Amino acid sequence: MPLARSLSATSLSGLEEWDEEFDLEDAVLFEIAWEVANKVGGIYTVIQTKARLTSEEWGENYFLVGPYVESNVRTQVELIEPTNPTLKRTIDKMNSSGCKVYFGRWLIEGSPYVILIDVAFTAWSLDSWKSELWELCDIGVPWFDREANDAVLFGFLTAWLLGEYAAQCEEPPHIVAHFHEWLAGLGLVLCRHRQLPVATIFTTHATLLGRYLCAGNVDFYNKLADFNVDKEAGDRQIYHRYCLERAAAHCAHVFTTVSQITAIEAEHLLKRKPDIVTPNGLNVKKFSAVHEFQNLHAQSKNRIQEFVRGHFYGHLDFNLDKCLFLFIAGRYEFSNKGADIFLEALARLNYLLRVNHSDVTVIAFFIMPARTNNFNVETLKGQAVRKQLWDTAQTVKERFGKKLYESLLVGQLPDVSKMLDKEDFTIMKRAIFATQRQCQPPICTHNMLEDSSDPILNCVRRIGLFNSSADRVKIIFHPEFLSSTSPLLPMDYEEFVRGCHLGVFPSYYEPWGYTPAECTVMGIPSISTNLSGFGCFMEEHIADPSAYGIYILDRRFRGVDESCNQLTSFLFQFCKQSRRQRIIQRNRTERLSELLDWRYLGKYYTSARHMALAKAFPDTYMYELHEPTSNSGFRYPRPASVPPSPALSRHSSPHHSEGEDNDDDERYDEDLEAEKDRVNIRQPYALPFKNKSSAAHGVNGNSNVVTSEKN
Repeated sequence: MPLARSLSATSLSGLEEWDEEFDLEDAVLFEIAWEVANKVGGIYTVIQTKARLTSEEWGENYFLVGPYVESNVRTQVELIEPTNPTLKRTIDKMNSSGCKVYFGRWLIEGSPYVILIDVAFTAWSLDSWKSELWELCDIGVPWFDREANDAVLFGFLTAWLLGEYAAQCEEPPHIVAHFHEWLAGLGLVLCRHRQLPVATIFTTHATLLGRYLCAGNVDFYNKLADFNVDKEAGDRQIYHRYCLERAAAHCAHVFTTVSQITAIEAEHLLKRKPDIVTPNGLNVKKFSAVHEFQNLHAQSKNRIQEFVRGHFYGHLDFNLDKCLFLFIAGRYEFSNKGADIFLEALARLNYLLRVNHSDVTVIAFFIMPARTNNFNVETLKGQAVRKQLWDTAQTVKERFGKKLYESLLVGQLPDVSKMLDKEDFTIMKRAIFATQRQCQPPICTHNMLEDSSDPILNCVRRIGLFNSSADRVKIIFHPEFLSSTSPLLPMDYEEFVRGCHLGVFPSYYEPWGYTPAECTVMGIPSISTNLSGFGCFMEEHIADPSAYGIYILDRRFRGVDESCNQLTSFLFQFCKQSRRQRIIQRNRTERLSELLDWRYLGKYYTSARHMALAKAFPDTYMYELHEPTSNSGFRYPRPASVPPSPALSRHSSPHHSEGEDNDDDERYDEDLEAEKDRVNIRQPYALPFKNKSSAAHGVNGNSNVVTSEKN
């Protein structure tokens, strides 16, 4: 089935330059999500990173609405009195009517206003609201589904908030309400049923039924048009949730989703084609020094190498300077996240490296949280042995240095044979004996509670990669999110990613994919798929993604075995690159970060809000979305120099390092190539609002976000 394009496909050229200014002086934006100041999943990242740009655009008329969770409020929110008199009257009226509504500033970039509703405080209304939902929409919510119960309470309370705000306005208001995901969707349905003066937007970041179907190992994308959606939702006991999501999608003035692949999914499962695709972005911070991120990579890589020295003590028979660090991270969804195909590809890569007598060693990290019972004793012992060896070396070095110093003081060259005495040799021998190990280095860093049924460990047992000396591919399974306070691997996630060479995310179901996007922003190459929103976005905007370190695995039109072979080929070609080629590739990857900046991708959300205002208030607002013309484009071309892949060119490395051949027919000018790339990306658009002084200040005063031409 071809990738049919929504009206506003993700091509950045699909949205015309603003011909007119939208006067939003009397408009108010409420953005409603269960993950406002409440981290549950990826939607939290979307809202948190986008808040600064939206605050600049809407100023004092932007309010985020979410649930009140006391533990989160204590650390993330500064509670204050509302500055908007209409909103103050609204909150006071609701509080006097049996609700608990809080107002404050979310302590993130942009410091947006937040309205937090205590859902539990109004739980006494649950039964009556469920009855009303049944009478209005014929949707029944079972008593045992706590998450759906929260969605009912949150939906009725947000609709109450919006209705009360509209009633308190002295003049007819222009309200935009943007609802994220099914947990907030009921509020949208109630707004439309009550005919409130609200322009509504509904964004699905991943369809409920799609996630459940993929978790069940079905041939999802090939059978997408054939699913009996009501039966499938009923069989999985989520029919009431599915109905809430589908109702929100159909009631919204504007329906959006985060990627083209999810737009196709939504069209078949929710039975409505999205009006516009709103890709997820990040707040990109550029370094003043162009190659500072390369220095950060080297520093973080050294810290990972220290961990590896301890983990593989007694079996450290490989050269760490020729060791590549690969990783996969995210929720522990073995098939959806592609951990199954990654492990199979690692087994095939191990065979290729061995038969080709490669001196490269690959260490693959799996960072996926699972149920554990503390750290593995053998793993902790490895770090202790490493530290002991370091302390021993420091002791011997100090003794050696003291003797050298005393010899030089008396004007004599030292007798090297006398610099180390028997005691020094005894200390060093004891340290060497302490590194002896009778077992293989452990696969898992923790004690798993369900070791015998764990999918990753069972797959490792099947493919036989047990970190033996003969294997060129080693595996480390870290079933816990990374933390800088960990006694084992004291690094936070960002620092760890910077230290790796390649992120591998061969997901089967990935509506967007923040992990490869974060790699790109940090200048780390990654492998994604054409079933992920990120992969589709990059394929559309880059003529040759692999040359920029974005490898797109075909999991849509190839079978599992073919996809696995393609992934193995990607990994093997990456292993054949020289150090210089990897540096060039990281430079190219980092330049793509501008594509993922909210300064560019935020215009999709702006367009969706304008479209909603035009549909809800046609007498006041007008907006037309133009189809992209055939000759318009927004694509990075192929790099000026040969892509750094040995498969394409035997001498794609520019100034060759020592020990490499001196054939320098292909010269590489980093600054020239970067300048050519920047020509292909527009400068950040100016927010089209004349009434927001804070918006103008935000755009003009934020030059550090996007690199200027001089860089």
